[in-house]
Amino acid sequence: MEYRQLGRTGEKIPTIGMGTWGMGSHSSEGRAQEVQALRRGMELGMTLIDTAEMYASGRSEEAVGEAIQGSRDRVFIATKVSPENLHRDDVIKACEASLKRLGTSYIDLYQVHWPNPAIPIKETMGAMEELVRQGKIRYVGVSNFSPARTTEARNALTKNEIVSNQIVYSLANHTIEFEVLPYCVREKMTLIAYSPLNRGSIESSALPKGLLSKYNLTPAQMILNWVTRNQQVVAIPKAANIAHLEENANSVSIRLDASEYQQIA
Repeated sequence: MEYRQLGRTGEKIPTIGMGTWGMGSHSSEGRAQEVQALRRGMELGMTLIDTAEMYASGRSEEAVGEAIQGSRDRVFIATKVSPENLHRDDVIKACEASLKRLGTSYIDLYQVHWPNPAIPIKETMGAMEELVRQGKIRYVGVSNFSPARTTEARNALTKNEIVSNQIVYSLANHTIEFEVLPYCVREKMTLIAYSPLNRGSIESSALPKGLLSKYNLTPAQMILNWVTRNQQVVAIPKAANIAHLEENANSVSIRLDASEYQQIA
C-alpha cells in the first residue's frame, strides 16, 4: 500500500482507505458481513477508515468499532460531527457519543461534516481545540468546505491546524480541480476524496483500453489511480464488498505517466 502525509503533520495514512457511507445494517447477518469486510480491508493495508455520526444514525460507527476491536493501534479512524451539532456543547457531546459507539478513547481525525452558516465557526473550532486538549481527538478536519470557508475555519483556530478537507471527487465529478484542490496543494492540506468511484457508476467505456491493458488495471483501479495522482489526495471508496476491497487495494501499486493521466480525464 502507498502512504502519504496527512496535511503538514508527520502522520502517514494509506492512499486508499475505506468509506462507510451506507453501512450500518440492522440485521446481525448484515453487521457480520460489514465487520468482515472492514477487517479484510485492514489486512490489505487500507487502515484509514472514515465514518460519521450521521451514517445510519450511528450504526456505521458501531460497525467500525466492532471491526477494530483488538486492532485500534493499527488503524486511523476518521469520523464527522453533523452540521446541526456545531455549537460548542453539542460538538463535545457528539464526540463523546462517537467515541462510545467506536469503542475507543480517541478519534484520529474529527471532521466538520458540512458547514453551517447559522453557527459561528469560531465556536465550533473552539470546541475542536478543547477536544484536542482533552486527548479525545488528534487532528481537526473539515468536509464539503469551500476554500473561503476553510480559510475561515483555519483562522478560528489558535493552536491547531485544519489538516484535511473531505470532498466528492471522481472522474465523473472533478470540479474541485478548479479551486479546492489547488488550495489544498498550496496550503499542504490533504484532500480526502469520497465517492471516488461515483457510487459504482463507472464509465469504463471512457477509459483508454490501451492503458488498461498496459498496466493490467481494472476500470475501478484505473479511476482510483487517477483520482489519487496528486500527492495531496487520498481516496475512501466504500468498504462493503470483499472482492471490491481486494481490487481497490491494488489500484496504486503502479503509477501512470503524467501524459497518460491526461488521456483519462
